[in-house]
Amino acid sequence: MKKILIVSDTHRKDDHLEQVIKEQVPLDFFIHLGDAEGSETLIEEWVNEGCQLAMVMGNNDFFSSLEREIELELGPHRILLTHGHYYNVSLGPEGLYQEAVDRNCDIAMYGHTHRPYLGKIGQVTILNPGSLSYPRQEGRKPSYMIMYMEEDGTVRYEQHFIS
Repeated sequence: MKKILIVSDTHRKDDHLEQVIKEQVPLDFFIHLGDAEGSETLIEEWVNEGCQLAMVMGNNDFFSSLEREIELELGPHRILLTHGHYYNVSLGPEGLYQEAVDRNCDIAMYGHTHRPYLGKIGQVTILNPGSLSYPRQEGRKPSYMIMYMEEDGTVRYEQHFIS
């Protein structure tokens, strides 16, 4: 089984990010969905050896050399990683859903809204782990997600909140 940690919108306020990584290692994969604001270099030091990294640029990553989007193949899944601001995700996941369909992706992950989301539209699972630094959902608890993938490609998601 693969263990994938998914975070977003840490905005260089890294206490929770470092804490979560230390609690969750060993990891097979680490995904950051944008607005790390330079902390991407620290993440490499915090994850365990052998952990793969995929990080995209957010709207506040002004001087970043990260990719704007990544299409990732993980087991039988094609996954679109994006910060989401180019798809008007603040208004809902429909624009991102259409992009995922157009790219033959069955999973789309985004950040930007600082609100956790997990849903399915058609055959596409869409998720947002929320923000570890500046949560905006009711209760305002910092959040992240863990994705577990079985050998047969079956996927299960866990939403986690920090008190």
